[in-house]
Amino acid sequence: MKYERFMKISKVTLGQEKADLVLKNAEVVDVFTEETHRADVAVCDGIIAGIGSYYEGKEEIDLKGMYLMPGFMDAHLHLESTMVTPNELVSLAAAHGTTTFIVDPHEAANVSGTAGIDYILDQTEGSPANVYVMMPSCVPATEFDDNGCELTAEKMAPYLNNPRILGLGEVMNDPGVVYGDRSLHEKLSLFEEKISDGHAPFLPSDELSAYALAGIRTDHECTDYEYAMEEVRRGIHVHIREGSAAHNLEAIVKGIVKHNTPTDCFSFCTDDKHIEDILRDGHIGYNVKKAIELGLSPLKAIKMATVNTARCYGLRHLGALAPGYQADMVVMDSLEKPNIKAVFFKGKRIDPEKKPEIKACPKELKETVHLTKLKEEDFRLPVNGNRVHIIELDPSQISTKHREKALRDTENYIPANGLNKIAAVERHRGTGMIGIGICSRYGIENGAVASSVSHDSHNIIVVGDNDRDMALAVNAVIEAKGGYSLVEKGKVYDILPLPVMGLMSEAGYEEVSEKLERMIKKAHSMGISDDVDPFITLSFLALPVIPEIRITPRGLLDTVEFKLIK
Repeated sequence: MKYERFMKISKVTLGQEKADLVLKNAEVVDVFTEETHRADVAVCDGIIAGIGSYYEGKEEIDLKGMYLMPGFMDAHLHLESTMVTPNELVSLAAAHGTTTFIVDPHEAANVSGTAGIDYILDQTEGSPANVYVMMPSCVPATEFDDNGCELTAEKMAPYLNNPRILGLGEVMNDPGVVYGDRSLHEKLSLFEEKISDGHAPFLPSDELSAYALAGIRTDHECTDYEYAMEEVRRGIHVHIREGSAAHNLEAIVKGIVKHNTPTDCFSFCTDDKHIEDILRDGHIGYNVKKAIELGLSPLKAIKMATVNTARCYGLRHLGALAPGYQADMVVMDSLEKPNIKAVFFKGKRIDPEKKPEIKACPKELKETVHLTKLKEEDFRLPVNGNRVHIIELDPSQISTKHREKALRDTENYIPANGLNKIAAVERHRGTGMIGIGICSRYGIENGAVASSVSHDSHNIIVVGDNDRDMALAVNAVIEAKGGYSLVEKGKVYDILPLPVMGLMSEAGYEEVSEKLERMIKKAHSMGISDDVDPFITLSFLALPVIPEIRITPRGLLDTVEFKLIK
């Protein structure tokens, strides 16, 4: 702290001047000692000036014994995946208690390169929360991706001195790390003095050790307790993910509770969480509440949502209630069954009723779908041979199973018996590439769903039970310059336009949420199981860094052996 600021705040600390704000009679949650104690908390210039019983404030609020804790921190998320503009998401999640976001804008970077990263930085400048950015590491994610831009170490270097850039984003190309891809290791070396996030699902023991050896210090891809412990033993900080698509919290927290595992190396993240889920359930506060319901000590759960993340990323001024820490605070009525009553950012109370500002997007970021309309015959899929390869969905995870099934030879496969046709259409450079395959456990009947949100290259992905409706669904997305579409029996039921890089809408979260809810309800009525999100689940079926099989514009990809399937 600079001398002049210290002299100003210390007068409040010493009781010589009134604080800007004093929260009286708070049950203060101490994340250092894992205890609570009754005290007043004084705030000056956005900083906690002191905790005691002798402070007077220009404004005083009597908490009457309610619990006061640090603002929550999301250790890893992609703002683009919420489909609303970045400031909207941050503002809404902040009102639900999350005051710090560690953002990885690799969705925007895969579409628009550094212009996409600059968009995220500009949009969140001045948001009512701390928004830090990890530099996307894998743009493209693998050699099999056909995305919009390439991000090299040379292009990353100018961002090193930006105080909001904390390090290198999730390194998804784990074979490149383990077996020494030079260009990838150049990026790791560039951020050697910062922190590098991981993305390492299901690595064998020796490869996981090599992954850690390269300097990877976090991972959010653990789906069970046993693998999480393998990572922790190698010095990797585990971000426990609970978002809209991937639900890993229960499995990992149950293991922590059962084995009484120390929690210093665990944090919470959402990765991808949509607005309607935040409005219904909350944000990181939901993770805290669920962990407590599973038997985790409330104080440990709060630490995992606050100081653990702050320490992981070297944010020494965040994550705790103590003199000199930023006054980001959450008021709750209970520890065992917590409900958020108020949120403060830099000592200012966040108004949950305030409408978030929608900031204008540069025109060029709304012209990212470079594709002519498709025809029904573009989705023909001949079957020649006794067995075909099937993408089998796992409704509760983003992983898939690689199955094989005997089908009759045909010049064009027509989906039946619970199977659907799936395709990925390249949309960045107009190459005309379309990969087509078969998937199971999606279940749509008499229609199709298409989306330009298709991790991580964000080509257009479509699934349906007939070629006509698949073509209609893709063409609706093209016409909208990106978005979600739903087609039934030869007619477009509805479309959610996402013209900002084909990922986000400027229409406002109310309209996005209302339309999405209607489309999801309709999709489920068309045969999609209630435990499958029609759009989020679909968006991950092209992600080539998650086992076991995916669809790409080049065709089916075995993501265990990393080879295209003929």
